[in-house]
Amino acid sequence: MHCLNVILTVKQSDAVEEVAGLLAEAGRLSRNEPGCLRFEVCHSLTDPRVFILCERWESVAAWEAHREERAFREIYQPRVLPLVERVPHPSKLLE
Repeated sequence: MHCLNVILTVKQSDAVEEVAGLLAEAGRLSRNEPGCLRFEVCHSLTDPRVFILCERWESVAAWEAHREERAFREIYQPRVLPLVERVPHPSKLLE
């Protein structure tokens, strides 16, 4: 299994609602992709500019294939990434 947690911080507060909508759409699309075990989009209750993506993929290959799909190519990469600071955390699931 390939686990990835990504912390996204929206650069400008007036873009929070836009980013939330884009991430929700990308999440819905991603969950339907082959090899996606879980794709959660969380919005911080303590800092409204912070979102956390919790992704679980069957394999690194499934995650790499995700990067060629609509959610990544048409929404996340061109529309979300310019609006946020991104800190990825490839992770190991302990339980």
